[in-house]
Amino acid sequence: MLHKVDDIRLALDGMITPEQRQKMNIILQHYDGLEKCKSNLESLILSLSEPYAKERTLVFAVPGIKNPFSAIAIISEIGVDMSVFPTAKHLCSWAGVTPQNNESAGKKHSVRISRAGVYIKPLLVQCANAVVKSDKHPEIKGRYLSIKKRRGHKRAIIAIARMLLTAIYHILKKGEPYNPELYKKAEPIPASREITVEQAILIARRHGYSVVKD
Repeated sequence: MLHKVDDIRLALDGMITPEQRQKMNIILQHYDGLEKCKSNLESLILSLSEPYAKERTLVFAVPGIKNPFSAIAIISEIGVDMSVFPTAKHLCSWAGVTPQNNESAGKKHSVRISRAGVYIKPLLVQCANAVVKSDKHPEIKGRYLSIKKRRGHKRAIIAIARMLLTAIYHILKKGEPYNPELYKKAEPIPASREITVEQAILIARRHGYSVVKD
């Protein structure tokens, strides 16, 4: 650290010519202009999101989402009406945080992550990376460490991103604030996904199971 301080002092030791001062003033004015444009743009975004202030506040409370603009970005991607997704799994699949499970005869061929959700997925990954570094949410960090030990950091982060999006799904669907247990809740299977006993037997046989009658 002392070496860096000495370097800074050495860099400041000298004379600034009038030309250099003018260049620095131009650069400073340009920087101030960019900051003003950024502030104006942020104000515009906040005003446009005001009709969704309730949903924005709910999503903002989710671990890993550190500013309202992240919440706005998520809402702008998935909307606030979760009825368009039958379950949280459908939303996660659309967002690209669900592994592709190409399995046949009990053999798994690929666990690659799908390429959907090119905008929301990087944001969710960023939020996931932020939350696993904190000890404020042990229910998330514990799961991350457990998956990381078996599957590595990248897949563990995708799993955490999926957990966060699942929590957001339930929050927006039910209008409830974040609950550490929210993403663990089991979802009822929609009627459209119910199958008959005969269909279940057929699926079991396709996966190599022998069906034994009692």
